[in-house]
Amino acid sequence: MKRLSTEQLLGLDKFVVDDEEAHIEVDRQLCRDCSEKPCCVACPAGLYTVKDAEISFDYAGCLECGTCRVVCPQSGSAIRWRYPRGGFGVQYRYG
Repeated sequence: MKRLSTEQLLGLDKFVVDDEEAHIEVDRQLCRDCSEKPCCVACPAGLYTVKDAEISFDYAGCLECGTCRVVCPQSGSAIRWRYPRGGFGVQYRYG
């Protein structure tokens, strides 16, 4: 069996993006003060990146696992996370 890359695995999921109400909001000031930035490593979808010491986040591919909130050294206060509104978010199509 061929091993799939992260991008290929994520391609099996369907994401219905809620452009009006993001289900995750990041406090960029608190993240700027964080030296470790574990969310960049722990997010299974790879949605957190650092560019010029600034956190960048795209909630469109979020797997809704909550890992980012759990690993946040600010006790999750830098990341406001809630489930998406009904009909939005990730839909697992296979498996």
